[in-house]
Amino acid sequence: MAAKKDYYEVLGIDKKASKEDIKKAFRKLAHQYHPDKGGGDAEKFKEVSEAYAVLGDEKKRAEYDSYGRVFGGGQGGFSAQGGPASGWDFSQFQDAFGGGVGGFDFADVFSDFFTGTSTRQTRGRDISIDLEVSFSESVFGTTRHVLIAKMSQCETCKGSGAAPGSAVETCKHCNGAGKVHEASQSFFGTITMVQPCRHCRGTGKVPKEKCATCRGEGVYRKQEEIDITVPPGIEGGEMIRLAGLGEAAQGGASGDLYVKVHVTPDPRFKKEGFNIITELSVKLSDALLGGEYKIQTLDGEEALTIPPGITHGEVLRVKGKGVPQGRGRRGDLFVRIKIILPAKLSKEARNLIEKLKEEGI
Repeated sequence: MAAKKDYYEVLGIDKKASKEDIKKAFRKLAHQYHPDKGGGDAEKFKEVSEAYAVLGDEKKRAEYDSYGRVFGGGQGGFSAQGGPASGWDFSQFQDAFGGGVGGFDFADVFSDFFTGTSTRQTRGRDISIDLEVSFSESVFGTTRHVLIAKMSQCETCKGSGAAPGSAVETCKHCNGAGKVHEASQSFFGTITMVQPCRHCRGTGKVPKEKCATCRGEGVYRKQEEIDITVPPGIEGGEMIRLAGLGEAAQGGASGDLYVKVHVTPDPRFKKEGFNIITELSVKLSDALLGGEYKIQTLDGEEALTIPPGITHGEVLRVKGKGVPQGRGRRGDLFVRIKIILPAKLSKEARNLIEKLKEEGI
């Protein structure tokens, strides 16, 4: 059977990959694409399984590397019961998962995948949005009301897809079974898969009269206002997960909404953990003799006493003016001092400095 695709590329590995590298790559992709998992992909799952069936066997891999194909063995397909046909079994795949790592039994995977015994529930798509907040809002937290367009449950039929008061009847496409058999060709041979009936969505029943609002889908796209609570101390780039606020699916759970937070920088402040850093420019005379300055904090204007003899780069602390830590506690505000040196000196000022110099100051 001629190879239709590059199996090394399918598994994302180099042609010099070791047997252990092949196992690791397959294990990762099988977990990722298994159709029972959220975001799974049945076609990708078949691809990586097909690739591992060849590259995971030393003899088949050697044939594939030499001729770009495999001669016999491992192509017996699957039996009518969905199990392995002669010449092929689960041991090679089970070995890749160490006999079932983390409760993941590969025999169960193939049983579900090829015989339709999976009981996974339909689930709506996860969606994501970006949210921009000010520096102050990122420190203290805030609540935003956003309007997003997404698939939502129909309010008229409450997600059933039936017109109010409409009776239901047996689905003619699956004869009430809720599932249909579909045959396809693959590397393993002819595979019969059992899929939920798309007409009744696995229920075996359909309404005699469809809901006019959603046209029998149970869901439809509409704009919906959502309240997003941004917690205090959030960092730019962090994600907030709102369970069940993603897109709805008829007869199943809604997906999740992920909010990526972007913080608008404030030129006056910088956050370091629970503390806030700022700078204050001080005149040379006040640095020498001391003084009092007004500074900006996140809570408003505050008075700050500059002690005599402060040096350039020295840091003063203002307690409790930083980021909330919970239970009424907050970090601190640290003020870094920048001493401003005069660009020009009057004759009198120069004479005074000369006297200070003579005194060794």
